[in-house]
Amino acid sequence: MTDRMLVVGASGHLGRKVASRAMAAGWMVVGTRFSSAGELGEVPLDIRDADAVRDLVRRVFPSVVVHTAAGREDWRVIADGAAHVAMAAYAVGARLIHLSSEAVFSGRDVHYDETAQPDPAYLYGAAKAAAETAVRAIDPSAVVVRSSLILGDGGGAHETLTHDLIAGRRTGVLFTDQIRKPVHVDDISDALIELADNDYHGVLNVAGADPISRYDLGVLVARRDGLDPALIPSASTTDMGIPLPGDIRLNTERAEALLRTRLRGVTEFLASVSV
Repeated sequence: MTDRMLVVGASGHLGRKVASRAMAAGWMVVGTRFSSAGELGEVPLDIRDADAVRDLVRRVFPSVVVHTAAGREDWRVIADGAAHVAMAAYAVGARLIHLSSEAVFSGRDVHYDETAQPDPAYLYGAAKAAAETAVRAIDPSAVVVRSSLILGDGGGAHETLTHDLIAGRRTGVLFTDQIRKPVHVDDISDALIELADNDYHGVLNVAGADPISRYDLGVLVARRDGLDPALIPSASTTDMGIPLPGDIRLNTERAEALLRTRLRGVTEFLASVSV
């Protein structure tokens, strides 16, 4: 295989894994970074700059663009940036795989398949929903992958947060009533790479098999890593009066039928000892 893949956001947790696993699978990979230095010689890129995105994509001329860049609650990065990437990819005829999130949902309906319409409850989710709309309008052949918490190798945000809370490096809590279906970073990376080689288009849910609360997930991380789960501060969003999405479970039946990649449950992939 000599096809070229552009991974936007390759210095991030997921993007770095996608880039490394794609190279191992035979792809020629070019990655981008914004501020943090990566490990794969990524090219600097600010996706808020439409001209810069267009120029880079023209130079690289990839057959596939995997967009994994995140921006916390920065609308220009999440929504505008996604539109810039989609327009640039479409202009060179590249297949676009765009990573979205369960954050586009409020949790009101609990179970969500690919036909579910976004009803975000906060800014990050609204930006992600806007990004989805832009990508699908610009390129109907693109894949919009909705996912959940990404972890499993020690570098996930929830793993880092759990360690920091136990060590007292950060304040906060893990919520007992926020239910998600976490996915291993290797599994979703392999799924994105697999999607690069097929013709599926539209929304696809890619998440793990097990629903679990953020607090119980932290307990699994602590036990795997030899830490004391009793030191994890916990609370419910209800008790604290915080209007955050509660129970969001992505239905993955379509992905399980389409992909060879097995989407493991968190109780399986966090059972092993951390390396």
